Amino acid sequence: MLIGCTKEIKPQEFRIGLTPAAVSEATRSGHSVIVENNAGQGAGFSNDDYIAAGAGIVDTAEEIFATAEMVVKVKEPQAVERKQLREGQLLFTYLHLAPDMAQTRDLLDSGCTAIAYETVTDNNGGLPLLAPMSEVAGRLAPQMGAWTLQKANGGRGVLMGGVPGVSPAKVLVIGGGVVGTHAARVAAGMGADVTVLDRSLTRMRYLDDAFAGVFKTQYASAAATAELATQADMIIGAVLVPGAAAPKLISRAQLADLKQGAALVDVAIDQGGCFETSRATTHQDPIYEVDGIMHYCVANMPGAVARTSTLALGNATMPFIMALANKGWRQACADDHHLLNGLNVHKGHLTYEAVGTALGLETTTAAQAMAA
Repeated sequence: MLIGCTKEIKPQEFRIGLTPAAVSEATRSGHSVIVENNAGQGAGFSNDDYIAAGAGIVDTAEEIFATAEMVVKVKEPQAVERKQLREGQLLFTYLHLAPDMAQTRDLLDSGCTAIAYETVTDNNGGLPLLAPMSEVAGRLAPQMGAWTLQKANGGRGVLMGGVPGVSPAKVLVIGGGVVGTHAARVAAGMGADVTVLDRSLTRMRYLDDAFAGVFKTQYASAAATAELATQADMIIGAVLVPGAAAPKLISRAQLADLKQGAALVDVAIDQGGCFETSRATTHQDPIYEVDGIMHYCVANMPGAVARTSTLALGNATMPFIMALANKGWRQACADDHHLLNGLNVHKGHLTYEAVGTALGLETTTAAQAMAA
């Protein structure tokens, strides 16, 4: 198979979909790999690193889209890239279609087959290709929130760990999954007073046992969320409904009850955001203010630590990339229903129900689409 990897063009996105290690695995198995010129530079990988691993370097993304059988990326294809996708081509990347009608329409119109990292599952009910970036984003969230809280950035001017005689920042983490756990761990490590809200009693018991009271847990009722939000200096939105639009947990009206200069960090922004006032921002212009409340809503947070993120993502995606290349996508999905769960689009058909529900579009099952 001819595998192609393009340079990411989303603003301030420095990750790359293939590491040199993945290229080496693919070429050793008899596949050909082409990588766009300097595509890995932002993650610390040179053209020479890819050449040494067996890849060919091409000058433009257009060449890759025109020739590659499988295109491996990190972020969802941008409009100019979507125009170059073609029927029969396999796209393997993050898609986050639920809040993005334009992208969904373009992928359907292209006739391509698109497998989304974020909906591939595993035997434990987890999302193995989302987890590494959730870990990174979770650990970054308190760091970015602490920066947002600085007075020069419009925040309350509160130090996360306080100082002797002065209370630390109060941090509310909504969601106790991968993102929330890592966010709470880091925020507590910075000395903050941290509470994690979740609706799973099993998950809360795990967090209490695993972290031995490093942070508090509480059931995520609407009343508890509203009350704790009014006390928080920072709120980290870490909820996830796989493949679907994120629920809105803090309304515009509730902002009036929050502390002036409080920081909202929305890690769910890729799925539409979990605060009503959230809108996607970039690393170049990451924060904005609504009703005196500071919002940090960067849609590709892990891109800020591109090398760590690329290596972490590459470790997770490599086995799936090899299965798709060695077997072809149909056989690979037939052999692994978890990979089949990643199929979102095929030949003009939307194959992920949660996306269809969010966008009001008709869907077919992944199995039906694969059999067609």
